[in-house]
This record gives sequence, structure tokens and C-alpha cells, in this order.
Amino acid sequence: MSQQIPLEKVRNFGIVAHVDAGKTTTSERILYYTGQSHKIGEVHEGETVTDWMEQERERGITITAAAITCFWTPMYDRTGDDGKVEASTPDDPTKHRFNIIDTPGHIDFTSEVQRSMRVLDGAVVVFDGVAGVEPQSETNWRYAEDAKVPRLCFINKLDRTGASFERSYKSILSRLSKNAIRVQVPIGEEDKHEGVIDLLTRKVYHSEGNLGEEVTISDQIPENLKDDVERYRAELIEKIVEQDETAMERYFEGEEPSIDELKRLLRKGVIANEIFPVFTGSALKNKGVQNVLDAVVDFLPSPLDLPPARGTNPDNQEEELTREASDEAPFAALVFKLQTDPFVGQLSFFRVYSGMVKAGDTVLNATTGNKERIGRIVRLQADKREEITEVHAGEIAAAVGMKEAKIGQTLCDPSAPIELEKIEFREPVISMRIEPKTKADQEKLGIALSKLSDEDPTFRVESDEETNETIISGMGELHLEILVDRMKREFNVEASTGKPQVAYRETIQGTAEAENKYIKQTGGRGQYGHTKIRVKPMGELPEDGKEREKYLKAVTREDHFEFINSIKGGVIPAEYIPAVRKGIKEAMERGIVAGYPMVDVSVELYDGSFHDVDSSEVAFKISGSQAFQEAAKSAKPVLLEPVMKLEVVTPEEFMGDVNGSINSKRGAIESMDERGDAKVITAKVPLSELFGYTTELRSMTQGRATATMEFSNYAVVPTNVAEEIKASRS
Repeated sequence: MSQQIPLEKVRNFGIVAHVDAGKTTTSERILYYTGQSHKIGEVHEGETVTDWMEQERERGITITAAAITCFWTPMYDRTGDDGKVEASTPDDPTKHRFNIIDTPGHIDFTSEVQRSMRVLDGAVVVFDGVAGVEPQSETNWRYAEDAKVPRLCFINKLDRTGASFERSYKSILSRLSKNAIRVQVPIGEEDKHEGVIDLLTRKVYHSEGNLGEEVTISDQIPENLKDDVERYRAELIEKIVEQDETAMERYFEGEEPSIDELKRLLRKGVIANEIFPVFTGSALKNKGVQNVLDAVVDFLPSPLDLPPARGTNPDNQEEELTREASDEAPFAALVFKLQTDPFVGQLSFFRVYSGMVKAGDTVLNATTGNKERIGRIVRLQADKREEITEVHAGEIAAAVGMKEAKIGQTLCDPSAPIELEKIEFREPVISMRIEPKTKADQEKLGIALSKLSDEDPTFRVESDEETNETIISGMGELHLEILVDRMKREFNVEASTGKPQVAYRETIQGTAEAENKYIKQTGGRGQYGHTKIRVKPMGELPEDGKEREKYLKAVTREDHFEFINSIKGGVIPAEYIPAVRKGIKEAMERGIVAGYPMVDVSVELYDGSFHDVDSSEVAFKISGSQAFQEAAKSAKPVLLEPVMKLEVVTPEEFMGDVNGSINSKRGAIESMDERGDAKVITAKVPLSELFGYTTELRSMTQGRATATMEFSNYAVVPTNVAEEIKASRS
């Protein structure tokens, strides 16, 4: 079966924003205008399509990324002579396929955004027209930068009291990128917001009808905006022609490029991440959303516009491979999301980078080396499914019933193995104890926790060997609260939880050496293992590519741990080296200071000896473990705590109280800015001091201040606090 929509007319993009910027409202308008839903679901009414989970509708926030497929014909291809945009038809030749992911905005669910970025070709970043750039906007922008995802900006909520396009636009320039450029200006703000003006074409867009579905395009620019339009248009064209020297020379000689040429150059700049066009409107009042959809067609890349997908040969990690976005290339796809469905079982969402796959095909999981059959394939429209028989290059779909596939793993053609670049996840910062309320819940709890941790790699489940308790860890209080609630609703597991605990870590600040001989005689064969190790803080990798490569050949480097094998002349046989490393890693997990896992430690095994008869893997494992404990105790071990970046938006009259509260929590205030009539305080505060802070802030400011926080870094715990933590653990 041939593809209905050519690959150059496919757009895979995400909608990302800070919580409450109007991202889901924008998604609902997109669904309506593209004909995927026959009415607009509102967040405040709990009727949204993309926020389909019960918790999402109750809380009015997005928790899980929703995948939607829809179709769009640009407005300029269906505008009549009277300036009215006609309805699209199923057989429009310029129809484009949109695969959209509506991502969460709340910081606790940031991993959903992070892994979605990995499979997207572009993003629409939504901003609140009152608040402008907010903390999570910055985080999402950073994720997009890391993944090199082209972006469009949409300043939303211009109908709100206090909204300002210019102020929000300036916050994008100052806090995100100097390469942002307005391509629209609004007609009026707050309750006078009527429509938008496109600077390239000088066209005025008015949305009418109950739901903004009737768009009228005219040349009638309001008199009071004509000068602004010309000035901003000149700025825009200058920015665009920078993409082409010939066009720039001609422009400065007085020859303006055609609209088509300007669009082509703007598209080139967007795909290269050198220009970020800024649009505006009000999704709630149905203004400006259709223009953003046109911009997705015009400026965001198709899979063909992007470099080939990169990966390595699973049998030889040093061999780099690429895959072109073509049906003729061997099949390669990345699993980026798992979702448990009560009716069909596990859904494995995957993005196809090359080739195609049919229902019933057997694929290789390049990460595990196992083969797996793809039974059914479905295309998602949020919580509804359309069964399909095949998926082509550049598309997003979900496989039903795959048993082994996990997030970040590669599915590929067994005859052409490739492992695509992995998705990296952040470490959890908060933990709590959980136990089933009844014996009947005991078994169900284990199954529920296993499935939820598969779905969310930032959610970890561990057992405390000393107390036999189950410990769950995540990115914040809300994150864990939602997951416990999901266990109850989706798995019928009643569980009680303890107080949240901070996920402390340990490290060393100095260097030390240690020697350990593990000798045990038990009558028969004895045990003998002798190791000499050197420990030091783990440094950064060399920046130079060749130096880095040379360094990594001599070093085994994992997350937060480095092992250097400097054994010469076989003084310790090669088969015992992995056992030493394993013993050291186990000792690191147990910690030295207060029993927390150790991180960012470099260990060099440089000498030792063995016994022809008595040496064994067990003996060297124990020797390595004991040597590490001894060395680490002498290497200035310290406790580390997670520090959060806190942003408080408060009326000026409460500034003193808020600052005093932050200082009392061992916080360091970094900046104080203005946002409209409010003051914005940015600070770094240890997580341990922030439990219940939102409630405290509300009571302090009569409910008028808001706070957002995200993980920033780990920092050394002050000595007096460290002593308290040690005492509580003893």
C-alpha cells in the first residue's frame, strides 16, 4: 500500500509550554480546525481530548504526552476572491499530515517533554501573553536546543487582562534567544484583541463565527498600526535575507525578494535553528491558531529536511551508521513512550526513522538483541485508535502487545541491525516509602509499580534490604502523588505512603589510595584477592574529539562513575577485573557518610596480586569493595542534596515576607525582576526545605503569589545539616 500523504507533506511536531500557558487549549483548537473533533473541549470544563486521563481532567493539567494525527490544508490554498477561507475537502492536493504530541507543562512531568523532543522534527512553543517566558518555558527551550529541534513561538492569551505582546516578545529575546523575530503583530490586546496582521504579506486575519472557524483575510490594516507594520516588516526581512548573501546584497541595493523567496529563506533559517518566528493570538477566543498551522506547513521541517538518523552497529559500538528517511531504507524506529491500556494491554509508541513495518512483521530489538513480532499497529488520536496495517518512514504509531520493548530502545530490520542514539533521563530527586494496605494488594502492587516504572523512566522502584520496605522515587511531590493515584484507579491497588524523603547523594572531594588483601582459609580451598586502588573526583571529558576518544579507550565510563584499569603484566588476571569493578559499584551504592549512593567518583585499579589456586571472582569482588570503602573514607566524603531553582511571582507588598522566607530556607536569591505589576524572585533553594512550600506561600500572601520550581543541581550539604541527616539515619 502506498503512502497516502507524501513524506514532504508530513510534519511531526510537539506543542510545549509552561504549565497554564494554554497549550492544551491550543491543541483542542487544532483538533477542531483540522476536523478531528466536532466540538472544542475546554480545560476548565474537563472535556478535552488530549488531556484524556481522569487526573488530567480533574486537575486541569497535562500529565502524559498525547499523540494525535490530523490533516491540514493551508488557508492560502483555499481563500476565495472575497477573502473568505473556504472549508477544506478530503481530496485537497495540498493537504498535510500532522503528527502532534501535546506535552506536559508541569516540571514534575518534564521527562515526557524530554523524550518527546527526541522523536519530534519541530515544536510550537506556547507562551502566556501576560507572563511571557516562565521557568518551564526555559527548561523546554533547553531540551529543544539539546535535541536541535526547530521552533515556532506562539504568544497566547492576548485577550487576558494585563496581556502584552511586546513585553512577552522581549522576554523571549532576553531569556531564550536573540534570534526570535516577530512575523505577526496583534490588532488590539486584552478585551480589544480582534485579530492579527501577517508582516510578510501585510494581510489582516479576522476570525469570526462561534468558534473562530470563519477566517476573513483582507488588506485593511488599521491606520494606527500602519507605521508599526512597515517598521517591523523591515526588521523581519533583514533577518530573513541574512540566510542568503545574494538576497541580502540585492535587498540592500533596494530590491526586495518576492514573498515566495522570503518564505523559502525563512524556512531555511527555521530548520537550521537560526530563526525562531513569533506568532500571536488567543486560543481560547479562537484567534491566530489557524495561522500557526499554516506556519507549521511553511516553516517546520518534514522528515526529508532533516539529516539522516544516526546510530551504531549493536555488534560493534564504534561503527557509526545512518538511516535515510525513506521507505526503501531498512526499517529503524525508536520507542519513546509506553502506555498501559485496560482493554488492549501495553501500547508501545514508536517513531519510524527509515523503512516501513507491517502488522505481523518480526523486528529486532537492537538494544536487547531479541526479536519480537509486531501484532497490531494503531494510529492514535489521543485516547481513540485507528487500526492500520503498515507504518512508513517519518510516521508515529503504536504497536499493541509488545512484551519486551522499553522506552529508548531501537526496533529495526533483523537483517540490518542499528541502535539509534539513546534517550538520557534525569535522576529522581524525591523518594517515599509505599506499602500495600492488604495482603490481596501485595502482588498487585508489584505488577502496578513495574508497569508504571516502564512507562516513566524517571519513576524508580527499589527495595530497602535492611527494612524490607519498597521505596518509590520521582521528580517531585505531585509526580509521586499522581502515580499513587494511578495505581488506585488503573490497577485497583490500595497503598499507604510515608512522608516524602529527599534523594541525597554522596561524593568525594579529595584523592586517596587503599590496599586490601582478602584472605580466607576454610580448611579446603581458600579465598585470595588483593587489590590496590586510587580514588578521586570524576572530571569532565576532554573537549577535543581525538583526546576524548583516546581517553575513553582507556576508561570504562558510566553515569556518575569511572573505572580505570591500569593493571600491567597480568598481576591481576583479566577475568577478575570485572569482579573488582562490581565490588566497587556495590560499595558505592551503600555509601560511606550516611548510606546514600555515591556519585561522580573515579576509581583506578593500579596493582594487586592473585593466587593460582585460591583466587576467585568472589574474593576480588570483596577485596575491591573493602578497598573502596577504606579509600573513600580518606578522600573527604561529603553529602550532596538536590537544589531547586525556585521562581516566585508575588505582588510587591509581599516582597519582604517572601524574601525573608526564602532566606530562612537556606535559599540564595539570584535575581528580582518585574513582570507587569508583579515582582519575580528567582532563587536556589535546597529541596528538603521546600516540602509544603506552596501552601506556606499562599497563606503568607493571601493566596496571591505563585511558585514554580525545577531541579537545578546537586550541592554539598552544610556540615551542621549533614550531622542531622547522619543522626536520623543511624
